[in-house]
Amino acid sequence: MEKDAFIPERTAVARFMARLYDRGLTTAGGGNISFRLSDSLFCITPTSLDKSCLNAKQIAIVTLDGTNLTPENNLSIETEMHRLILKARTDINAVVHAHPVYATAFTALETQDGQPPIDTHITAEGYYLLGDPVVVPYAKQGSALLAANMARASATSDVLLMENHGVATLAKTLLLAFEKIDVLDRAARMTFVTRTMENAGFRYRELTEDKRKDLRS
Repeated sequence: MEKDAFIPERTAVARFMARLYDRGLTTAGGGNISFRLSDSLFCITPTSLDKSCLNAKQIAIVTLDGTNLTPENNLSIETEMHRLILKARTDINAVVHAHPVYATAFTALETQDGQPPIDTHITAEGYYLLGDPVVVPYAKQGSALLAANMARASATSDVLLMENHGVATLAKTLLLAFEKIDVLDRAARMTFVTRTMENAGFRYRELTEDKRKDLRS
């Protein structure tokens, strides 16, 4: 594979990775982004490099069978997770995985009713973009089990909360996947604020089921 292949797409991935860092949604070494290049190829951010200042040629190109066509780039340890999600979800092109502080904190919380701990029913924007997130059972980062769990969960939601780990969002475009993870962390912060205010005596009002159905239609 030529080093100059798919430069616009790889440049976009590098830029969105920098935006994740600039927004405080990930650390310099954490998180990863992938983008579908064709029916058989995708690109993904590398490992062990500063995610705030990547360039296009540092973004690896990988086949959907798992072969790294740019061996000069060390693949992210979550490459298999991205690969299986992209194979399972042919309707999406972008996967963003990161560890935003509030959203990730909520992945370590248990709820009595078994529902996802981040409440996306607080605002119309949150529910319209995120729907109802799905909690993915814990598995070691970079493991085949985590990759399989994530691919399975992606069948039911574009927003995945990874127990004691982080979050991932899926979309047709890089911009929308980025927006979803940004809005998700805001929803986590809103969940914290509304629950705190509720404990102080304020009544919490969420979007009704009818309003949610109208938004998703």
